[in-house]
Amino acid sequence: MSNPFLSFTIKALFALAIAFGIHLAALNFFNQPLFENGIVLSYVVNLVLIVVIFGVLYLLKNKYKGQLGFLFLAGSVLKFAVFFVLFYPFYKLDGAITKLEFAAFFIPYTIGLVLESVSLSKWLNKLD
Repeated sequence: MSNPFLSFTIKALFALAIAFGIHLAALNFFNQPLFENGIVLSYVVNLVLIVVIFGVLYLLKNKYKGQLGFLFLAGSVLKFAVFFVLFYPFYKLDGAITKLEFAAFFIPYTIGLVLESVSLSKWLNKLD
């Protein structure tokens, strides 16, 4: 595809959909509840955030070429802010964050971060 934003969006959707399926299969295998701990919300929010952040960086690539790294870091700060606003209060209701709660947020976050970093580095290298 010639449009990096569209290509990234499709890759992100595909990667997170596969990860979500594997995540649910693992939960099922270990006889854990499938749709608890905000797992669906976590995958959706992470997908939306990485697509929006990538899209903003793509739009600003020419105007702020030298500052894109800092803008990328600002996107990561935004993701953590969303975690602390949307997920953390519910995870801490019982006084502790369980491994399942941690995995429900951290798995899609990590996959999104890796995909975002690799994709950004590829098209940033093409800008030079």
